[in-house]
Amino acid sequence: MEEKVLKAIQDDYPDAFAWCYGCGRLNKNGHHFRTGWQGEQTRTIYTPRSEHIAIPGFVYGGLIASLIDCHGTGSAALALHRKNGHEVGDGIEPPRFVTASLKVEFVRPTPNDVPLIAVGKIQEIHPKKWKFDTEVFANETLCARGEVVAVVMPSTFTSKE
Repeated sequence: MEEKVLKAIQDDYPDAFAWCYGCGRLNKNGHHFRTGWQGEQTRTIYTPRSEHIAIPGFVYGGLIASLIDCHGTGSAALALHRKNGHEVGDGIEPPRFVTASLKVEFVRPTPNDVPLIAVGKIQEIHPKKWKFDTEVFANETLCARGEVVAVVMPSTFTSKE
């Protein structure tokens, strides 16, 4: 039986902000990454599809970068939501974040036929800026590491001017 994230922060994003290609639940063509808590760490589980290959049998690096990116912004939303006294599913709209920087290190080729598990460790660096170190595993093998610095979404992102 495949592991799942049962309570994901993306489930609580308002419809206007649920369109991200990586983690937007309303983007019918997107990946639908889902990020939740596991103890004090965050977790996203995703099984690449056959079209996500770089070469037969191995995942395209851009998908790994996208996974780390969305895992980082989702983790930031989880962390600030919890710091504000809330949890996923409590009916309070969580904060939204955007990526200020993304660093990815590919440790070894990532197989295409297994679930990928992104595990994040949180470091607050400013009330509106969070840093996440993420490791991506295929089975129990470390395949990639990443760092995301996420900032609270500017109000200008809420307007289509």
